[in-house]
Amino acid sequence: MSISVLVSNRVSRMKRGIPFSIERFYTLGTTTSVQKAMSRLAKEGVIVRVAKGIYSRPKPLPSFPSIKITAKAEDIAKTWARTHHYKLVPQGLEAAYRLGMQTQAPIKSVYWTTGPSREFKIGNEVVQVKHTTATKLRWGNKPEGTLLRGLLSLSPEHTPVSTLKVALKRLNLHEEESIHVIHALSQVSILSMWKSKLNQLESSLLS
Repeated sequence: MSISVLVSNRVSRMKRGIPFSIERFYTLGTTTSVQKAMSRLAKEGVIVRVAKGIYSRPKPLPSFPSIKITAKAEDIAKTWARTHHYKLVPQGLEAAYRLGMQTQAPIKSVYWTTGPSREFKIGNEVVQVKHTTATKLRWGNKPEGTLLRGLLSLSPEHTPVSTLKVALKRLNLHEEESIHVIHALSQVSILSMWKSKLNQLESSLLS
């Protein structure tokens, strides 16, 4: 069976509207032969190149079949990060908003990464990816990491303990888990200004 057929068969099994990396196909043949096969499928409209080395099968909108969705910019960014083994997490303001620590949603969709800064755009949808230190990406998307980045975007002087309690509730943490998270964050040097407030939070949970 030719490389072109092998690539085409595998592409046909990929979910529509979900981006995928060409690197997943390199086990089927030489890099050149796989790239040629993907290029041919793109010219035929079977797939769409949504970023360098990343493709997607167009997905028709149920209500308007003539309109096709290629992929979400956010999913493309995540595929890019997985492909290159970069860490990728929502930036601090986004984390704070998701945890109920601030009421205003960020104007732009921004992610922090260990990789290079870049932008992913699909139609009017734009996702910015900004390089930052590994310290700010600690714990990834675990509760400790999400709360860490939320705290980094806020001021301890203007953040009441009640707001931190809301964040813990959004994370669905039991009391023991909450104490563990608070202890972990208290040891992080970039959160030194939060230590007093974190101690107050812990005391309020134990009282």
